[in-house]
Amino acid sequence: MAKIRKQDALDYHSQGKPGKIEVVPTKPYSSQRDLSLAYSPGVAEPCLKIAENPEDVYKYTAKSNLVAVISNGTAVLGLGDIGPAASKPVMEGKGLLFKIFADIDVFDIEVDANDPELFIQTVKAIAPTFGGINLEDIKAPEAFLIEERLKAELDIPVMHDDQHGTAIISSAGLLNALELADKKIEDVKIVVSGAGASAMSCAKLYNSLGAKMENIFMFDSKGLLSRDRELDGNKKLFGEHHEKTSDLATELAGADVLVGLSRGGVVSKTMVKSMADNPIVFALANPDPEIAYKDAMSVREDLIMATGRSDHPNQVNNVLGFPFIFRGALDVRSKTINEEMKLAAVYAIANLAKESVPEEVSEAYGERSISFGRDNFIPKPLDPRLIYHVAPAVARAAMDSGVARMPIKDWDAYEATLKKRLGIDNKLVRGLTEKAERNPKRVVFAEADNYKTLKAAQTAYEEGVVIPILLGRKERVLGMIKEYNMDLSHVEILDPKAPEEKERLLRYAKDFFELRKRKGFTEYEANKIMRERNYFGAMMVQSGDADAMISGATRKYSDVLRPALQVIGTQKDVDRVAGMYVLITKRGPIFLADTTVNFDPTAEEIAEMTNNVAKMVRKFKVNPKIALLSYSNYGSAEGKDAEKMAKAVKIIHEKYPTLVVDGEVQANFALNNDLMNEKFPFSELANKEVNTFIFPNLSSGNIAYKLLQEMTDAEAIGPVLVGLRKSIHVLQLGASVREIVNMVKVAVVDAQNK
Repeated sequence: MAKIRKQDALDYHSQGKPGKIEVVPTKPYSSQRDLSLAYSPGVAEPCLKIAENPEDVYKYTAKSNLVAVISNGTAVLGLGDIGPAASKPVMEGKGLLFKIFADIDVFDIEVDANDPELFIQTVKAIAPTFGGINLEDIKAPEAFLIEERLKAELDIPVMHDDQHGTAIISSAGLLNALELADKKIEDVKIVVSGAGASAMSCAKLYNSLGAKMENIFMFDSKGLLSRDRELDGNKKLFGEHHEKTSDLATELAGADVLVGLSRGGVVSKTMVKSMADNPIVFALANPDPEIAYKDAMSVREDLIMATGRSDHPNQVNNVLGFPFIFRGALDVRSKTINEEMKLAAVYAIANLAKESVPEEVSEAYGERSISFGRDNFIPKPLDPRLIYHVAPAVARAAMDSGVARMPIKDWDAYEATLKKRLGIDNKLVRGLTEKAERNPKRVVFAEADNYKTLKAAQTAYEEGVVIPILLGRKERVLGMIKEYNMDLSHVEILDPKAPEEKERLLRYAKDFFELRKRKGFTEYEANKIMRERNYFGAMMVQSGDADAMISGATRKYSDVLRPALQVIGTQKDVDRVAGMYVLITKRGPIFLADTTVNFDPTAEEIAEMTNNVAKMVRKFKVNPKIALLSYSNYGSAEGKDAEKMAKAVKIIHEKYPTLVVDGEVQANFALNNDLMNEKFPFSELANKEVNTFIFPNLSSGNIAYKLLQEMTDAEAIGPVLVGLRKSIHVLQLGASVREIVNMVKVAVVDAQNK
């Protein structure tokens, strides 16, 4: 797992706008008329409609897609009772997950109310605002009472995710693990370490799936829950046994299943050894499981194991469940989240793990093939299919159990809507990160004496995506590392001008001279120019001493591009490199080219560039649908650029017939399916979600991406150099740390591909 520093976490939450979420208008507000519609006097009309028919609140307000994440801060993560204000970063984080995984809007609400009755009445009073209530981080046993009361007294979905999230995901995992072990749930002995809200909810759901209460042995800090002890509340349900003095080690002997929801280190290797054949161990305490994954696997070859951590197989992660459960519940306006809906989520998640895994998921996790088995019986959190597998299952269960108020009639249309909600925008960078983590590469940071570059190197290093090589004056770089308290102690620092690098510099200069001696370079000039870091770094990549290089945060674009072209050169059959930007937008990633290199390419050059860009887009695991842009639509206007783009399209159709591409076309038509279908239904881009845009010249491309970047919330990655033989990428002048880190990931994945 990536190393997280305290200051980095604090900076993440405080830099820019403090916090992690904001409210964004969804209607126009640019004119007085807009404001009169949004508020007085126009707003009176929907108010009157809702007064006549309360159900119209879903039609005229955000209620249908709005969930409250509510806590009193009495059981926050592993931090305990830290109070409502201190719990707010967690609640905002939960809101972030709702949005990025299921496109659900969230208000986080922290309530200063330890008394359950006061908490219940407060939530009931604000409930009309919301389509659903997600309770979070409330201590047991109050959590049980609060959820039960609110579910009974409100007519919207209510769920305490700390209880049911882990229960749903672990239940899906348990069903699949039992199938792999060739055991039946009604026959197995289940030992549960922990008796908090989550543990009891897990055991209850296992019982609903067929596990017998007499076969469930639950331990709290005082020992086995038994009839001989005075048990209160929900613990009484699990006090089936007489053996008051029995301990965890005794009950694990011969047991089939261990579910750990307690604390790290309470289970030994000997205990795991004593379990039945094909034992199932879910060690879910986080970050330190009840027994370490390596320790458990070292003593049993037949062990089937899951943890709560992302760096081991089979992570029991609540994000596999709650966003999609609420999505399905909201979409049918369910009155509640009942047992049938939870069980539907369990089976949907379990069944998804058995299906063939898309290549994009395998690619994201750096595995050639992910298939159902002991190392893969729980879906991956980045699996894009979760939203359209789990949400429909939950929605259907709500309808079948009679709690849905707006049944879904067209399931194919509903699935299409779910897929469209997120596109793959928030997954692209995560996919890059996951792939880079699996096989980090040596990346030269040519501007290591720049703070942002150095900080980005540290961040990428701690994320585990890169092996940095820092170029710069060693004393200065070391001084900055010390000044800013960075941990780069094991990272190589090189100064091309330092005496200790003389031998390498001369070797690089000699090799460079051989490359360029018929291109106007003398041996003296080769020796001199190799002292420049961009040439030295490029030669490191060329010679195999590094896998990739990034530069440009403090240098002109041409100062980086020129060495890359002179040293590395283009790929076979590529005459010209191109510059491509990726903009991460709500509709998905948008690829723009050429934005940085070619001033006025010919039609033939645009055709070649389009093919090369398409290849690069596919490396981002996106199927390119390409528009060649102009001020003209399919011959509607004359002029050099319009005619050039039309000619380029003709060449592409002849040379690269498998590409989905058309033009020349104006940008608004390319982006708007309705416009395209109305005016140009014959176009190859009709009914396509265009994601790749080719510009007629550098001026239009550069202006377009800079306007889009500055005037929207789109995050930019780039410029990505397309067509180089090895991985060298140029940063934007003045790039932020985040932008540099993203480019590092692009460079690493590019190096992997090459």
